[in-house]
Amino acid sequence: MPTSPLHQAHHVQETLRLRLTAPELSARLDSAVAASTIARLVASGTATSKAELTRVTALPRSTVSGCVDALLESGVLEITGIRHVPGRGRPADLLALTGGSGAALLADVGVHQARLAIVDLGQTVLGETTLDIDIGDRPEKVIATLIGAFDDLLARTAAPSVRTVVIGLPGPVDPVHGCPVRPPIMPGWDGYPVADAFTDHYQVPTLVENDVNLCALGEARALPPDQCPLLFVIVDAGIGGGLVTGNGELHHGADGAAGDIGHLRVPNATEVQCACGNIGCIEAVASAGAIVRTLRALDGGPGPASIPELVELLRVRDPDATRLVRESAAVIGEMVAFLVHCYNPARIVLGGPITEATDDILAGVRAVVYQRALPLATRNLVLAHSTLRSRAAIAGATVLGIEHALSPDSLSWVRS
Repeated sequence: MPTSPLHQAHHVQETLRLRLTAPELSARLDSAVAASTIARLVASGTATSKAELTRVTALPRSTVSGCVDALLESGVLEITGIRHVPGRGRPADLLALTGGSGAALLADVGVHQARLAIVDLGQTVLGETTLDIDIGDRPEKVIATLIGAFDDLLARTAAPSVRTVVIGLPGPVDPVHGCPVRPPIMPGWDGYPVADAFTDHYQVPTLVENDVNLCALGEARALPPDQCPLLFVIVDAGIGGGLVTGNGELHHGADGAAGDIGHLRVPNATEVQCACGNIGCIEAVASAGAIVRTLRALDGGPGPASIPELVELLRVRDPDATRLVRESAAVIGEMVAFLVHCYNPARIVLGGPITEATDDILAGVRAVVYQRALPLATRNLVLAHSTLRSRAAIAGATVLGIEHALSPDSLSWVRS
């Protein structure tokens, strides 16, 4: 049973509009691949009629028609209305994912708080809640709390059958095996089978991902495709990064470690030890957590006890907090300039609670990046705040959950 206080659940019927990718089409088209492609295009709102699907996929009209009919018959799609097209006698049927086609359970797990949501396969948010946790607790306790909160939310929302679960964690993750890998701020979680715990309870596939990767994916899919490659940098208790490639997919690297930028070393910071055991890591020097620790060490007062208290100091323009944030922005800017040369992103997004409280981080990073990075890498670069703010990770989890639930393997039973 949950032991942490459950915050009030929000019952909303907000429909997201996130881009979903489709499986690669080939000359030897498998019916499950066609079904997945069409279902994802409809779910994302990219194409909502047979004519639009034919145009977007470049598939034969007969193939699209047969696949749509099969998806309608199987209950994955439904007709929600008609659209009159000028110059055509017969109106087009408007398609959508059925309300009962399934739902995804999503969790953005932070250090002290978790945000949970239930989203149906048509991207409608059926319910949300937040709850207090302590990521330093043993994983069995935290997972039991999350499962209890999910069960409560399911009972409150009367959601359709759960098709998949997506869990975002604040540390390095092996996405293949669904477990954290030596996470510095999650003692006792190394190698713990997080995915298996949720799969055993709900009897559906579970995807486990790094939380910043989810933020990057959510942000990328909420923006036009020309904003990729996209680099998301979060400044919170630590500093993390997530990279989305030019085709809108997460870049994990060989073992899922890509984007772990918080442990890049800051020159001349030899006296600062990081939670990972190394010396001079940027998250030990310039993160929101590091600023809190520095403020508490200053003479003249106890300083903030938490990042939310730091945020409040920044909102009232406390001089010491503002000075330290500006110093941190300069350090983060040097790191981002280095990453610009490595990845050449089209857009860099800054997220996290202190970036929302003040423009000093964004202004400081911009100043250093445009000074330090070469013109070829910055002439079209966009460097901005997150458009989704605290909802970015849930948006990314929505994308992962729906794409998995509408994958060719998951729709292999649909035959056109």
